[in-house]
Amino acid sequence: MKNNIFKGTGIALITPFKQDLSVDTDSLISIVNHVINNGADFLVALGTTSEAPTLSATEKKLVVDTILKANNNRLPVLLGMGGNNTQSVIEAIKTQDFSGIQGILSVVPYYNKPNQRGMRAHFEAIADASPVPVVVYNVPGRVGVNLQATTCVELAKHPNIIAVKEASGNLQQIMEILRDKPSDFDVLSGDDGITQPLMALGAQGVISVAANAYTAPFSRMMHAMKEGHTVEALRLHYAMLHMNQLIFADGNPAGIKCLMSHMGLCENVLRLPLVTVNDKVEAEIIEEWKQLKDL
Repeated sequence: MKNNIFKGTGIALITPFKQDLSVDTDSLISIVNHVINNGADFLVALGTTSEAPTLSATEKKLVVDTILKANNNRLPVLLGMGGNNTQSVIEAIKTQDFSGIQGILSVVPYYNKPNQRGMRAHFEAIADASPVPVVVYNVPGRVGVNLQATTCVELAKHPNIIAVKEASGNLQQIMEILRDKPSDFDVLSGDDGITQPLMALGAQGVISVAANAYTAPFSRMMHAMKEGHTVEALRLHYAMLHMNQLIFADGNPAGIKCLMSHMGLCENVLRLPLVTVNDKVEAEIIEEWKQLKDL
């Protein structure tokens, strides 16, 4: 029986940058403490929201080391380790120090667009090589191909694949996974805006962008769903709904960094090819935060 410790509210941590574009480790420490103190259940390092493609190998190590030191073993940590060269991912796994890291998050291969058999073989090879459990990440809007429900359910039978982060937005597909999966395999929401309904359907958690900023109400919504307090969960879901849309309106993590900068958690700085949100979206985010901050 597999044991998935990545349940509830997971935080896809941003990488804060200083004005000179260097990694802002002081702000990263503050953000880790902010999310832990406000109810997060686990942390995700070097996910999409971290701007990992723009980080050097040295910077990636700095980010992970900073997160682990700030966390101090308080919460489980999931490390983003994916790519479209299976052997390169396996080699990276072999050289990674997994001290303080309890699992890896690995994305469907992008750009070279493997078929379903290729995706299955890719993830099985990674799971065979990994000394820690694997969470598969399906995000067709970013990678160009979709991990179908039948393939996901087959992967769920692997003893070292414990969950899928589902960000397809396809409710039919996600429900088919939830219906057909083994009982010891979990579905995690990859979309903040539909997390509450997915929890109602049987998902066990989320890997959230939004909860970098408004961790407390998001976590309260998650725990309300887990405890069967659906009226309270729905209240929080609808209260956050507009902000959940706004922070993605002009790209991720541009929206969440805009909000977190306004909250004093980081500078509003991204690395090219990403840029800050436009003035209209920024004004809308700031205005919506006035409604949300005391939730």
